[in-house]
Amino acid sequence: MRRVMLVSCALVAMAARLSAQEPPPRIGPIVLDLHGTVPRFPDDGGLALSRGISITQLPGAGLGVQAGLHLYFLHWRAITFGFGGEAVVARAKQTPAAATKLRPVTEQFRSLGSQLSLNFGSGSGWSYLSGGIGRSNWSLVPESGAPLFTDEEPLKTINYGGGARWFIRRHVAFSFDVRFYALNPGTPSSGFPASPRTTLMAIAAGLSLKP
Repeated sequence: MRRVMLVSCALVAMAARLSAQEPPPRIGPIVLDLHGTVPRFPDDGGLALSRGISITQLPGAGLGVQAGLHLYFLHWRAITFGFGGEAVVARAKQTPAAATKLRPVTEQFRSLGSQLSLNFGSGSGWSYLSGGIGRSNWSLVPESGAPLFTDEEPLKTINYGGGARWFIRRHVAFSFDVRFYALNPGTPSSGFPASPRTTLMAIAAGLSLKP
């Protein structure tokens, strides 16, 4: 019995030593992000003019959802390269004070774009910097009003930012992302000037899943 116990202890110690020597898991190979997002819509006078509304009617902060799918295909030294894409839908509404007699305005932002990422860390948790290009739709419609052409126009958009993922389970991570969306100017519509070149910031947090 004593010999069995000694052998068992030796095997446990050896297994622990081998486990400690194992390299950390690699990043990827596939990750799905599911985030809630808080966009900060800019208070831009040119943006208000492009819709024929007052700058005080611009809603400001909003709420939305963000989903992304990323593939990790190349590892070089401390960097893992990834490629994927994301979709964002966000909304905000502003109701001005009754004394102003201004109509409430609903602001909506929808974006679909690609992303190339540089990732640093291991499969247990990593940070990243990423950027890409896509198309976005930005609408600002007063209550009881009809959307203008510029509210439905797809605009070329460059997105860039960064974030991190921490795996609290083997397949589930907590993650966050801070991203900027730089939109091209729009087209003049209904006698109003073109919407200006605009940058929107969004902070997102939620879960990341991998197989």
